[in-house]
Amino acid sequence: MHPVKLQIPFHNCLPLWGALLFAGLIGSFSDSALLAQQEDDSQLRQVDQINKYIRQTWDDYELKPSVEATENEWCRRVYLDIIGRIPTVEELKEFSADKSKDKKQKLVETLLYDDVYTEEFVRNWTTLWTNLLIGRTGGMDDNSMVNRAGMQKFLRDSFARNKPYDKMAYELVTATGKTAPGENEFNGAVNFLIDKVNEENASLATAATSRIFLGLQVQCTQCHNHPFNDWKQQKYWEMNAFFRQVRAFPGGMRGSNAAAELADQDFNGESGNIDEADLFFELRNGLIKVAYPVFVDGSEIDRSGYVNVVNRRKVLADKIVESPYFSKAAVNRVWAHFLGYGFTNPVDDLGPHNIPTHPELLDYLSQEFRSSSFDVRKLISWIALSEPYSLSSRRTKTNQSDDPLLGEPPKFSHFYLRQMRAEELYESLMVATQAAESRGNYEQQETLKSNWLRQFSQAFGTDEGDETTTFNGTIPQVLMMFNGDLIKRATSAKGGLIDGLVKNTKMDDKDRVDYLFMAGLGRKPNREEANLAKQLYQARSGDMREALTDLWWVVLNSNEFIFNH
Repeated sequence: MHPVKLQIPFHNCLPLWGALLFAGLIGSFSDSALLAQQEDDSQLRQVDQINKYIRQTWDDYELKPSVEATENEWCRRVYLDIIGRIPTVEELKEFSADKSKDKKQKLVETLLYDDVYTEEFVRNWTTLWTNLLIGRTGGMDDNSMVNRAGMQKFLRDSFARNKPYDKMAYELVTATGKTAPGENEFNGAVNFLIDKVNEENASLATAATSRIFLGLQVQCTQCHNHPFNDWKQQKYWEMNAFFRQVRAFPGGMRGSNAAAELADQDFNGESGNIDEADLFFELRNGLIKVAYPVFVDGSEIDRSGYVNVVNRRKVLADKIVESPYFSKAAVNRVWAHFLGYGFTNPVDDLGPHNIPTHPELLDYLSQEFRSSSFDVRKLISWIALSEPYSLSSRRTKTNQSDDPLLGEPPKFSHFYLRQMRAEELYESLMVATQAAESRGNYEQQETLKSNWLRQFSQAFGTDEGDETTTFNGTIPQVLMMFNGDLIKRATSAKGGLIDGLVKNTKMDDKDRVDYLFMAGLGRKPNREEANLAKQLYQARSGDMREALTDLWWVVLNSNEFIFNH
């Protein structure tokens, strides 16, 4: 990304120019996984195929791709996307100092498999999936049965073990047990469905399961036929029938004050015939129709409501992971995480009315993901090492039209700028300011972050309860960044990063300014910014500590800091 001119707001009333342990899981996993990764050279084949399909699109549209991103730009974005934070100055320097041709591949493998980064990789992907499954504020409402810590523990264990994606999905769809860690029969996976199965005949469970794991938004047909394809109400209620054998108990099945519990129960059917356990729904013309469990591909199952005859959720989970939609939905979501846009918009709508922008590439990656036994780390490595991911965000004269913000399908001829997620901002601030070194154990770290994110969610949440994962430029956001406690602590002149720079006698003033820019923006200042630092020094009457504090505050509040570029 080309250097961004920093705009310095007022500061201090002076107008200026602008260590996680997973019960022994990490050590046993990482050695075998690293060995397997070293033995598997096939990822070069997948990367080549990605590049081939993407280049064909450029040729078809007569687009010339942007130049390759600088090493520091690529390094910064890969740290953000894989482990959820920007790199430290030392990590940037280490990557730059490596002169080997396969340095990018080595860094991706290090972030995915090295013990040093396992905790951060697991934290980042646990956060992503916690927000996807139960929302950023899930489990924080007193009326909710969800236990957020329980959901996170299930996901942490899954990502620490590199659990195959199909197994993780199966466990989430079929889970029974208690929500909270420490309870007998604890099963953190139940937190995905426990607040959804009792809500209006499991409508939320039907919609969320179909959308997340199949990329199909069947909720559109709950009350009427789909306006853009031939999907009927019947399809929604046939999917809904799979969730009629499950029930949530707020205080456990025995009615105690224990954690909430999710359990399978026989379904008698709405007509009372348990051998043909049916449900009824009403068409818009008032006609009443009957539905039994039928998967989206039209395959029917036993209609019995007895769990010991047919467990509908287990059959559903089997059909989900066998469906071609399952691997496509996963690939589409991971691609969008790294490239900013998926092959469909929205990313979780693969319905017949929504044609993918790169259908052959989506099919290819979906097949390779399935062939890899649904290894998420391998899928990540293929995408992170691909040519489109390596491109600069600077557009050329020949790819100006490649702008999804204008409604154009993404061609991936340049890297699309996007703002950090709230959690990425928090972790990046902690690392950039070196506050992460003294914030306690994993639980204490998550508590501090959750407290900050609650303020953030209040500023960025929508009235409908949807939760944004990017900045939107609102006044509450601006005020939170300019005046929030986290920024104040980060720019404190006493202690922390600034204090360390001032006391470092091996550094001169230029070195200190360079360090701040590297820590926040992943690059050294340009000439204009270096001159600005001198002006700050003069404005502070030669007090380098105060000048660096002002400069650091400006860097952290710049658009360049909060963007993934």
